[in-house]
Amino acid sequence: MTHPPRGSTAPAPGSGVSPMPPAPAVPPQPGDRPAPRAATPAPGGPAGQGRRTAFAEGVERLRAAATTEPGRLRLIGALLALLVLVFGAVTAWQTTERAAAADDVLRKSQPLSSAAADVYRALADANTAASSGFLAGGQETKASRDRYEEDIRTAAAGLVTAANSSDAGSPAAETIARLNRLLPEYKGLVERARTYNRLGFPVGGAYLRYANEKMQKEMLPAAEDLYQRENQRLSDDYADARPYPWAAIALGVLALGALAWAQHRNYRRTHRVLNRGLVAGTAAATAALLWLVVGHSVARAGLNESYDRGVRSLNVLHDARIASLKARGNENLTLVSRGAQTVKVDGKTYDAYDYDFGKDMDALARGLTEARSLADDEAGSRPVTAAVGNMTEWRRRHATARDQDENGNYEQALAKVIGGDGATGQCFDSVDANLARALGHERTEFRQAASSGRDAMSGLPVGAAVLAVLGAAGALLGIGRRLSEYR
Repeated sequence: MTHPPRGSTAPAPGSGVSPMPPAPAVPPQPGDRPAPRAATPAPGGPAGQGRRTAFAEGVERLRAAATTEPGRLRLIGALLALLVLVFGAVTAWQTTERAAAADDVLRKSQPLSSAAADVYRALADANTAASSGFLAGGQETKASRDRYEEDIRTAAAGLVTAANSSDAGSPAAETIARLNRLLPEYKGLVERARTYNRLGFPVGGAYLRYANEKMQKEMLPAAEDLYQRENQRLSDDYADARPYPWAAIALGVLALGALAWAQHRNYRRTHRVLNRGLVAGTAAATAALLWLVVGHSVARAGLNESYDRGVRSLNVLHDARIASLKARGNENLTLVSRGAQTVKVDGKTYDAYDYDFGKDMDALARGLTEARSLADDEAGSRPVTAAVGNMTEWRRRHATARDQDENGNYEQALAKVIGGDGATGQCFDSVDANLARALGHERTEFRQAASSGRDAMSGLPVGAAVLAVLGAAGALLGIGRRLSEYR
């Protein structure tokens, strides 16, 4: 009997002992987990490195393209076109904003400022006409009554205009609503004062003083607030229209510098003096930049002139006219109150309305002096000079009327104030008429200067955009002509 060897070593070849067959493979059993597969390295790099992003691949391609002259030319052409187009877009944007602001100065904010001043003037003049009619009593003239009614209608129409231009819920809209509420109340008080005055009841004077107090302490301050708000809107429009478009100018200079560099580079590499496409692009960009700088400079000069020769004079003349109206109203109320209201200043007692009359006349004198200094031609200074003479005569006649009143001669004082020839009313009417003529002249000068400023920017946004497109096209054509040499 033959036994297999007990050792663990394999039998030597040729020993006559056949080797043991290999053990059969065990099939996989249910529930066994497959052995993990070996990790394979990601394509394009060593194991553990992620796939490159599209941006990185794009940068790599641009870098590779920049190593060849055609690639560099394509990159230069794209950058030149983009720079010129951005210059045109920014120019169109900035000039559109400034042109719109200049148009608002001419068509919206300044007319609304004047309308607000007219509301103030109409209210103050209505108060003056009411007091003059009250002093006349049963002898009130139709002209005085018509003047009062016309002033009330003018104020109401001005409030409607201001309401249409104001934003709902804004402080200006609230002021307008307040004036619309106070105006009927004031009219009612004036009508009661007139009724009792015709009947000979002294209570009519109390009603008129109450109406005047409502006008002086509530309505006129509200109208002045509206006037100041519209003036601020006008100043804001000027601030938006006048600044230079520095961003557009800087981009224009940068675009011209880039185009000049591209042409110089082309000359160094080809020894050709001119590239027609680049020259055309440079010409278009230069025209756009010159149009921008010159057009805006002319517009700025026109707007500055409209402010210096128009708006400043208009504001001063409006203030002077308002001062004359307030002075006339206080002069009338001095006779209506007959010393019922007094004020102490530096230990001395004065009639309250006569004291306010003096302050108003001082404000009128200052306004006329400033208006005469701002007038730049004979047509503007002539009515102001005439108003100064009227004011001087007014003061002299008022002093005479006050002497008569203080000496107990009320009827003579009344005749010096609301009478015919030699009365202070004539001086007031002359001051008001001359100031109205001066205002008309200054409005004309404002419109002419503001129109020239606005017109200087007409077509600039569209023209700059068109020139920018032509400039970009010229730059691309010039680079394309150079690229064709490599095909």
